Amino acid sequence: MEAALVSVATGALKPVLGKLATLLGDEYKRFKGVRGEIKSLSRELAAMEAFLLNMSEEEDPDVQDKVWMNEVRELSYDMEDSIDDFMQSVGSEDTKPDGFLEKMNNSLGKLGKMKARRRIGNEIGDLKKQVIEVAERNERYKAREAFSKAKNATVDPRALAIFKHASELVGIDEPKAEVIKLLTKGVSTQERVKLVSIVGSGGMGKTTLANQVYQDLKGEFKYRAFLSISRNPDMMNIMRPIFSEVSGQRYADTEAGSIQQLISKIKDFLVDKRLVFH
Repeated sequence: MEAALVSVATGALKPVLGKLATLLGDEYKRFKGVRGEIKSLSRELAAMEAFLLNMSEEEDPDVQDKVWMNEVRELSYDMEDSIDDFMQSVGSEDTKPDGFLEKMNNSLGKLGKMKARRRIGNEIGDLKKQVIEVAERNERYKAREAFSKAKNATVDPRALAIFKHASELVGIDEPKAEVIKLLTKGVSTQERVKLVSIVGSGGMGKTTLANQVYQDLKGEFKYRAFLSISRNPDMMNIMRPIFSEVSGQRYADTEAGSIQQLISKIKDFLVDKRLVFH
């Protein structure tokens, strides 16, 4: 049931791709002059469908992506209508009449096929042009948005705090000594891992304090890592630098593997080792 193939995420793209596949079948093989265009359009739409499915899983896609998703969905409905009209008209032309009409149809058959080929060529060319225009428009606005964000970007104060010189900090010695004491008191190789949390409202210097503690203690540990994490972290982007810092090996973005495999690599490397992690 074709209507069931229409989804909130991808509009009518799935049935459109199915109908384009039909146009590539034996029933329509006489339109070989436009088969290349149909294949090209199908590839473009398949990529769009995959993108829409991925975006539908995003919790909060940005405004430009939402606009583009709506454009593609609306375009998919127009495309389905155009392809349906064409397939219906070609089906009517292929109906074989009797008697005189059949003879006339045979006489004008070549002319009819030429017109049909020209029409499907124009239809597919126009649809492909619309798809490319929508894709290019999205790329233009995404590029502008990226430039605007870069121009108006603000630096995370936690990043500045990490590199702040200790001589500029006031009143940090006492809390630093307290945190170091909590981390090192009664330390032995048999003791369980220690976890110390530094809590407080924004701007109070939590990241600065953590970094100063780390700078004081890192010399006592062969394996160590310091990482600043955002409110909505990407686990893979967290685990990659941890692996690189503790192992000294680079974990490339292109390296295959899941987040669980990366965690296993870190665990295997640290299984019999001590480290300090901030």
